Amino acid sequence: MLKQIKRQKEGFTIIETMIVLAIAGLIMLIVFLAVPALQRSARNTQRKNDVGGIATAVANYIDNNGGTLPDSTAPSGSSTTNVLIGTGCSTATNSCTGNSETVKLGYYAPGNVVFYPNGPGGTASPAPAANDNISALLSAASVTSTNYQEYVLIVDGYACNSTNTGIGNANTRTAAVLYALEGSGNTYECQEQ
Repeated sequence: MLKQIKRQKEGFTIIETMIVLAIAGLIMLIVFLAVPALQRSARNTQRKNDVGGIATAVANYIDNNGGTLPDSTAPSGSSTTNVLIGTGCSTATNSCTGNSETVKLGYYAPGNVVFYPNGPGGTASPAPAANDNISALLSAASVTSTNYQEYVLIVDGYACNSTNTGIGNANTRTAAVLYALEGSGNTYECQEQ
């Protein structure tokens, strides 16, 4: 009888190696696609939190000052994360001459919170029209299609429009806070205080 000689395998076959590499490639592809989406989502959440804080500060200012709307913003002292919302705020001195509310920002830079005072007797430049698509406000703030997500626009004396995507009708007791989320194109969202 002839004995069959059994050969021992050493290592992996080419097919086994290719399968392992294909699986590893798919896992890496999923990770590379998921991480940027998660980062974008985190930045958008921080933007929404900042805008909520700004809207709350505007509401607090109005409540604490007999219904008077704030007229300006400025960075708070030497802080790179706090912004003052109030009366007579100056970016030259990083302070306000009148009452103010302080907001701690997580995403936005204090200098990128742009204020358009346009309440009764206000001096917004340019003055927004009801249901304006805010293009005039964006260009006045030097906001371009590449940096629109970096700015928050506060417009005194106006409410948000019915779709919360721009400025609505004049309202002497409120302010519209406009911001853009990443991945939304150049479309701004509006939140009232």
